[in-house]
Amino acid sequence: MQASQLSIDPEEIAKFEAMADEWWDPNGKFKPLHMLNPCRLDYIIEMVRTEFGCDPQKIKPFDGLKILDIGCGGGLLCEPMARLGANVVGVDAAQRNIPIAVAHAKQSDLVIDYRHGTAEEILTGDEKFDVILNMEVVEHVADPLSYIKTCEALLKNGGMMLCSTINRNTKSFIMAIIGAEYVMRWLPKGTHEWSKFFKPSELENIIEQAGMEMVDKKGFVFNPISWQWSISDKDLSVNYVTTSVKKLV
Repeated sequence: MQASQLSIDPEEIAKFEAMADEWWDPNGKFKPLHMLNPCRLDYIIEMVRTEFGCDPQKIKPFDGLKILDIGCGGGLLCEPMARLGANVVGVDAAQRNIPIAVAHAKQSDLVIDYRHGTAEEILTGDEKFDVILNMEVVEHVADPLSYIKTCEALLKNGGMMLCSTINRNTKSFIMAIIGAEYVMRWLPKGTHEWSKFFKPSELENIIEQAGMEMVDKKGFVFNPISWQWSISDKDLSVNYVTTSVKKLV
């Protein structure tokens, strides 16, 4: 499958192609994501359980749900969703990520449908999803509004999209660019462009233009003393996540 040019930014894809071999190394270039992942998963699981009435007592509470993870990388979110019983499709425009994700899923004895491509290409088919995971992707696409409209079109009526990104302000520049890339060297220099970050109000506006309603937003806050991430109801100053629902028609 050839990646559509509608949403991808070739320079952004090249950045992640160069790091593909390190997806499952907790001390490699994706160390910040491994540190954040438990916090992301807690939020995703809680929102999906609440929206779809999943029984937390079941071994596979997400059984029957179809989940699309856009920008799936090596599968850090796909695998937990599959373990919870969901039918998972993972798509990524960086071709080198897919064989790594496939190999790791096989080692983990998980069945996950991984594809090289874009959300736009999936839209050319007739698939619809209950949940779309759109985590740390929107700040890397060429046309955010067109991309979010594509996500909306891929959802079933009443389906939900979880979208996380980084706020655009002085604090985020200091922490996400200078701190993460230059001081701590958690990420290669140039991984993020501050100008492509979104203020929560800007992201909400795009989501509403795309035909969805934002129903929740939380911050992901890093504590440099405990060296852990937590979910905050109030602090969306740097990393944050939103939940939106496709309006019924």
